[in-house]
Amino acid sequence: MAKETNNKPVQFAEGTIEQKEEKKKELVLFLAGGEEKESLFSKRNRKLLSDPLDDDNPITVQVLGICSALAITVQLEPAVVMSIAVVAVMAFSNMIVSLLRNMIPSRIRIIVQLVVVASLVALVDQILRAYAYDVSKQLSVFIGLIITNCIVMGRLEAFALGNGVWRSFLDGVGNAAGYGLILIIVAFFRELLGAGKLFGYEVLGHKGVTLAESTGLYALGYENNGLMLLSPMALIVVGIIIWVQRARNRKLIET
Repeated sequence: MAKETNNKPVQFAEGTIEQKEEKKKELVLFLAGGEEKESLFSKRNRKLLSDPLDDDNPITVQVLGICSALAITVQLEPAVVMSIAVVAVMAFSNMIVSLLRNMIPSRIRIIVQLVVVASLVALVDQILRAYAYDVSKQLSVFIGLIITNCIVMGRLEAFALGNGVWRSFLDGVGNAAGYGLILIIVAFFRELLGAGKLFGYEVLGHKGVTLAESTGLYALGYENNGLMLLSPMALIVVGIIIWVQRARNRKLIET
């Protein structure tokens, strides 16, 4: 506990209590990018996480990242893995670019951003090959193509270059989570209705060679909808999600 002698704070080896408090303020200001101090999860910061899940979703509202949403949503497992990979890449690339933003010359900023994202994508790819090799083969080139995902580069340009580390981290997590949410919803319906499975497990029953050998809904005559496994159906499912979202939230119709 600090004691004062002759109105002067007691000196500790690491500095006075006032000096420590000043260093904490400097650290908070540094993480906030020099902006006015606010709590880590203030209302403004929480909106960075919540808005991309609904009102500002990168796929259904901004219509970005559609290609990978069509290609990797045949099954739920690769869609979940892809979502986690994008969250990791976007969160840390936003943080790194925000840290470097005052040191990056404007004319080479795109090159620096590409190097940062490519490095993180290579790291994620190697981790998947080491711990989830089968899924990494299913995702094939799409993990590598995260570097060309317009959502990733868009958030670096539009947000990380102008905001502090913490807010950039939240923005990366929020937008990647919004992207992943749509991927998982689309993959859920495509795998369930197209193959009667979720994560590879039969959930609608077992389809036998004959009706008598079938169980669950298959015993009642249900047939898998093979059309759901084709890429155009992913676009149709995304379109249905957009329609439902705008019907529920009318203000999106004006955007």
